[in-house]
Amino acid sequence: MARRLSALNGVGVWTAEMLMIFSMGRPNIVSWSDLAIRRGMMLLYHHRKLDKAKFERYRKRYSPYGTVASLYLWEISLGG
Repeated sequence: MARRLSALNGVGVWTAEMLMIFSMGRPNIVSWSDLAIRRGMMLLYHHRKLDKAKFERYRKRYSPYGTVASLYLWEISLGG
């Protein structure tokens, strides 16, 4: 779905994933494109760097509730 949405002029992957979370209510979205989510993961798991492979392992761990994890990761990244 993100691929189809991002094919629209002016809509990138991040925007498509945010639409899927907030407008479409998709339950399993964890966006690599979202810097706050990645920062939240790095803070939570005490990593200085987070490569795509490590991110994917965490994303799979959160499934099928990745969107809920994303909400918590955003909060962590804000210092909450």
